[in-house]
Amino acid sequence: MADVSGAGSAKSSVILLVRLGIMMFLQFFIWGAWYVSMNGFLTDSGMSGFIAAAYTVAPIAAIVAPLSLGLVTDRLLNTEWVLAVLNILGAVLLWFTPALASAGEPAGAFAQFTHPMVLCLLAYLICFMPTLGLTASLSFKHLSNGEKEFPIVRVLGTIGWIFGNWVMWGCRMFSGDAETYGDNSAHMFHAAAIASVILGIYCLTLPRTAPPAKGEQISFGKILGVEAWAMLKDKSFFVFALASFLICIPLAGYYAMGYGYVDQSGVKLFGSTTGAMSTGQMSEILFMLLMPVCFARFGVKNMLIVGMLAWAVRYGLWGFSFGEEGPLLTVPIFLGILLHGICYDFFFVSGMIYTDKKATPEIRGQAQSLIVMLTQGLGLGIGAQAFGWWTTQCTTGDAVDFAKFWYVPAAFALVVMLFFAVSFWDRSTDERFKSGEHQ
Repeated sequence: MADVSGAGSAKSSVILLVRLGIMMFLQFFIWGAWYVSMNGFLTDSGMSGFIAAAYTVAPIAAIVAPLSLGLVTDRLLNTEWVLAVLNILGAVLLWFTPALASAGEPAGAFAQFTHPMVLCLLAYLICFMPTLGLTASLSFKHLSNGEKEFPIVRVLGTIGWIFGNWVMWGCRMFSGDAETYGDNSAHMFHAAAIASVILGIYCLTLPRTAPPAKGEQISFGKILGVEAWAMLKDKSFFVFALASFLICIPLAGYYAMGYGYVDQSGVKLFGSTTGAMSTGQMSEILFMLLMPVCFARFGVKNMLIVGMLAWAVRYGLWGFSFGEEGPLLTVPIFLGILLHGICYDFFFVSGMIYTDKKATPEIRGQAQSLIVMLTQGLGLGIGAQAFGWWTTQCTTGDAVDFAKFWYVPAAFALVVMLFFAVSFWDRSTDERFKSGEHQ
């Protein structure tokens, strides 16, 4: 007789993966639709002086919001309800963000951060940034084998990011209106806002994810995430968290200047700089699908080392290609873009899975939020300001010396990788990864 219960369980598992994958697709479609191309939108809107501030408010939001919202989902409200509210509220803010670009420029010491568009973007990102940790913790809650199944779920997020990158190209193709729907169009924000409403409604259909520590007394220390911060007493987790924070400092330079460098170099795909940049996410799909095999073969430490090394190689390739022509320009740039699959998957996704392994069920939401705060918050925040300053040091007139610019993050990332390789060792967790054991 056929094993009906086994077949039913397998079917339920596939359905769960699809449901969570749709959630990831929409979440990263929203982010991908505007985040990379915002550089061009601000430049075309006469706001090039606000680029550093615009890319700094995401880290500020990642510092301000995630831990407290991790507490809410760990102790007070269902995760799917919190995600629904954040996405719908965020959609309203994101819709009005580009219209504020024409507002007058404020004056004062903090003028960059008090421009109406920047403030509206900050409010939106306070809603969005916590969802990065919350979707991860919700997924791990319902997946029976996180290290094998989470990459399958997360790869839909990568596909969503690619679709978001290409949404304006699609509008051009079907409308023929290259000016209105160019890569730098305000409609990138509108497309993301519509997707955010759809995701907010869809979140209400996700598996019920009740707070694991509901009813426990809440103290001021718990609001600040003391229990999650206490994980840093574990030496291996501390080294991982510190390396995660440090590697995101040069990453801020890539986010702020990568699109501009590729665009200035004239490297395009189907006539689009955004299209060329999206090939990085295409490579991410391949490496995401390879992750379960890589975990079993190499373990978490080697996965993280390779991910960090890929960052250093990418920046080095771009520094090497500056000023070249023909294949010596395009090949290193495309190789650098394609390394994104290893950069992101082997470090950030591996880090999410490692964090889930290390945290107890009662604080997993806050633990994921802690890593978001350290990476997307402190790391990118410090990096945005540091590389804003470094850009001015590399600029003569209107020209940026990108060879000088990219070699600094390459060296920085290489030092972080060497520090991690020497300092990190978590034998028990590595053995669980290689054996396929899960909590």
